[in-house]
Amino acid sequence: MSDLTKPVLTAIGVISGTSMDGIDVSVVESDGREELRFGPGASYPYPAQTRSDLQALIAEPERALDDPLAELEVAVTGAHLDAVRRFIAEQGLDPKEIDLVGLHGQTVYHRPDLRFTRQLIDGPAVARALGIPTIDRFRHADIAAGGEGAPLAPLYHRALAHGLEQPLMVLNLGGVGNITYIDGETVIAFDTGPASAILDDFMLRRLGKPFDADGALAASGRVHEELVSAFMANPFFDRPAPKSLDRNDFHRRAKVVEALSDADGAATLAAFTVESVVAALRHVPKQPKRWLVTGGGRLNQHFMTRFRERLGVPVETVESAGWAGDVIEAQTFGYLAIRSLKGLPLSLPGTTGVPAPLSGGRLNLPKD
Repeated sequence: MSDLTKPVLTAIGVISGTSMDGIDVSVVESDGREELRFGPGASYPYPAQTRSDLQALIAEPERALDDPLAELEVAVTGAHLDAVRRFIAEQGLDPKEIDLVGLHGQTVYHRPDLRFTRQLIDGPAVARALGIPTIDRFRHADIAAGGEGAPLAPLYHRALAHGLEQPLMVLNLGGVGNITYIDGETVIAFDTGPASAILDDFMLRRLGKPFDADGALAASGRVHEELVSAFMANPFFDRPAPKSLDRNDFHRRAKVVEALSDADGAATLAAFTVESVVAALRHVPKQPKRWLVTGGGRLNQHFMTRFRERLGVPVETVESAGWAGDVIEAQTFGYLAIRSLKGLPLSLPGTTGVPAPLSGGRLNLPKD
């Protein structure tokens, strides 16, 4: 095992987001602060049956409260382990030079109001199989301390944004949307509302397609503004930050779009996502000078066009700042693994609502 007391460590970060479209893996070298170097990144799909089983669970997520989900966790863990092994082999990495693995796992239920979050992954098993110290359970300490447990990327965003003009807003459009507002030492973060998941699920139900490519269907439809207004009347949008969401929190209310055509339904759900992001400006102290967009939703040209129209300042993908949008979340959990090992905070009062800056994560050593 390598020397974990070194000032700069090399970590592999691994995550499958709420959209469940694959397992992202990447390498980051850092001191856990502002010193950052990036290695390669890649994404690996879930086996079809595992993804199908996860989608079935997401359709009735309360099962995650008390169902052991043992077989599904074994399958998810196996898929993550396979992804890391493939990544190491394909990139020609020497496992002995990897100090840590930051293993987020697959979130299947997130209810901070119940002081509950669940990510399917067996961190100790992965550590033993890889022979590399592995950190998991990134959200548990935050939830236990009364925080929202999400989002956890803001401190990585702050490190990436060092030297950029501020105030800056980083928007992550995954299954759920979230923002990080950065202005010097001020970091504010919260979930904004639905992002890709609500539209992806609509596309799957109606057309059997996993997503709306380039937002073409949404762009062709008519927005039913009365429905968007009704969605935006939800008290969540006026609730002060920090705040977080489960993937399915708006799905039930959004079922009213089932009465619309495919194009109008997609257009209306897309408009809801856009307006929920605009509403985030109610909870930050200054108008950002620039928005950087990450997550799969940044590839939806309809979203990006509408954001530019509604926000009135530059809205660009994170690639314009030299960041790796396809693997930024994987990099995040490599970075957070390093911070966890060093006892540095993973969350702040302004990012998750914890009473004080808080570290977290569970270290699993290969011999445990």
